Amino acid sequence: MPSEPTLLSDVAGVAVTLLVLGLPGLLTGLAAGLRGWALAGLAPLLSYAIGGLAGPWTHALGLPYNALTYGLTTLVFAAVVFGLRRLTRRRWPAEPEPGLWARRGHLGVIGCVVLAAVIGSYAAVYGMGHLGAIAQGGDAPYAANGVRYIASTGDGSLTGMGTLNWYGSATPPFYPNAYHLLAAVQYQLSGASIPLTLDVNTMLLPGLLALSLAVLVREFRGRAVLAGAVAVVSVAPVMSMYESMSRGPLYPFLLGLALTPLAAVALRRYLDRTAPDTALVLVLSAVGLLCVHSSTLFGAVLFAGPLLVQRWAEPGARLKRIGRDLLALLPIAVVSVLVAWLQLFGALGLAGSTLPYLGWPIEYRATTALGALLGFQHWEPHPQLWLSAALLLGFIFFGRLGRLRWIGLSALLSGLAYIAVASSNSSLVMALSRPWWDDPYRFISMAIVPLAFIAGHGLASLQAWIAERLPARVPAFAVAAVVLLAFVAVTNGLYAQFNGERLAPGYRAADPRTLNITPDEERAMVELGKLAKPGEWAMNDRYDGTVWTYALTGTRTVAAHDDGTAPPSDAVLLAAHFNEYPANPAVRAAVTRLNVRWVILGRPAAPPSPAYQSGLIGLDGLPFLQAVYRNEDAVIYRLKGAP
Repeated sequence: MPSEPTLLSDVAGVAVTLLVLGLPGLLTGLAAGLRGWALAGLAPLLSYAIGGLAGPWTHALGLPYNALTYGLTTLVFAAVVFGLRRLTRRRWPAEPEPGLWARRGHLGVIGCVVLAAVIGSYAAVYGMGHLGAIAQGGDAPYAANGVRYIASTGDGSLTGMGTLNWYGSATPPFYPNAYHLLAAVQYQLSGASIPLTLDVNTMLLPGLLALSLAVLVREFRGRAVLAGAVAVVSVAPVMSMYESMSRGPLYPFLLGLALTPLAAVALRRYLDRTAPDTALVLVLSAVGLLCVHSSTLFGAVLFAGPLLVQRWAEPGARLKRIGRDLLALLPIAVVSVLVAWLQLFGALGLAGSTLPYLGWPIEYRATTALGALLGFQHWEPHPQLWLSAALLLGFIFFGRLGRLRWIGLSALLSGLAYIAVASSNSSLVMALSRPWWDDPYRFISMAIVPLAFIAGHGLASLQAWIAERLPARVPAFAVAAVVLLAFVAVTNGLYAQFNGERLAPGYRAADPRTLNITPDEERAMVELGKLAKPGEWAMNDRYDGTVWTYALTGTRTVAAHDDGTAPPSDAVLLAAHFNEYPANPAVRAAVTRLNVRWVILGRPAAPPSPAYQSGLIGLDGLPFLQAVYRNEDAVIYRLKGAP
């Protein structure tokens, strides 16, 4: 298959992705004074902030966005941050952080994060079948085509990707594009295919979530055992990542979910030491989350906001503390708006647009939705009971969380939000859930992250309870290793195969011809890329697999996404009347405007649905078309005598 890469391309794709995600953030974080775990955790988020701002800014300045301008923007950010810190650190000197973990603790947490990343990556790739597999969901071609578009054109604007599907008379929608901007650089540097680029990013998400949560524990002075346990447990729930890897996939949402805990890290660092360098890190963190997706920033507020509640409820001068914190956060809000005004105004414009917002059907009764959360079972046939047992322990030992007790409020708020969305379509629920499109899958994912944290706390507390009752000569780290490895064992490798099987329908099937994008459709799209000259378009059906054509080959198609909301007038005309080309002047004019020279049709829909859109039915044998390629699932025609 064209989408099956080599081992060398897999390794190159992973290495380049880690470089693009890590290096810019590491340089900027070092300049800002970040070190250790905070630097490692915040580096990817800072990279997305840099890339997410560089794309729209370069477009506004008339410059192309590519690997070079991404690198130059990194140097600008690092220089500004370094200069600001150097000018202000005498007035706001950084206090050295007191020691917390022993060397053995650091190594243990690193081991847990690596274990979680490996198991999470295995589950993802097991579900895909192989890296480079084509995602079958409806959101995938939008992201895939968008990455190819940015890499090919250098257009990093917030509406540029949309012009592939909404061109001419249509208005391309605003869409936050930090994910796509960094993926475009990865695609340029690695030479990998678009499917491989997307799959590598997806494969790394569980590890990124594990790292974020471990850094969160470290920042709030938690035990190393807690950080390791939370990292390990975070990749086990099927609903946190794997469900939405299968449907969609919801690439920006999942990336934002993995980065969300870092909002609490940046917020605490700033409030504990209000200074220009910590302020800039908080601004870049907030902007980075916004650049990934508008809903991610709202999700971060839902997740990290409760830490303010615990902070303000602590004994002492509460009113003074609240006032000081609010006053300190005011300039952060102002600067964030100024830095990310393109993203903010784009999001506000989208919210006030005429795009239909219908929401999702009700899933469950409220009590059933609660059971889904506590049983770690959404639509799966079996609950993940060992996670439920760990969660129960976390609730029993909840008081031991100390400075992290606010996580319980995060779990409560996000859990109630999921229950409301899953069980009600009231106007209030619909309005409040609009940033997430009223999607229960997104809400249950957001709720599972803090619940998994509490489950990890349950395992860490079990380790502490056992260690307290054993002779002092038994090392605590040995008890931790036994508890965590036992949990990995009883869950059959953190439910990796179960989670992979849940992901699999979004990428593969026992009979490949039942897929939305079949192997033969993929072969035909690759062949079209060889036949078509630069600038030539192909007529296609919106609802077969050929919407992937641009991502795979760079050849434009009339329909580039299965979303037919407010389509271009030319696309509407051709979808309904293309087979009238010889006799219909309007069709011929549209073909000329778009430079359509080819037709590609994938596997037709099964009855009773129409095989294709009406203008594409009965093309075989028409005198103005010549079949130049055909296989079991697809056909390519050349338009004869086109001007």
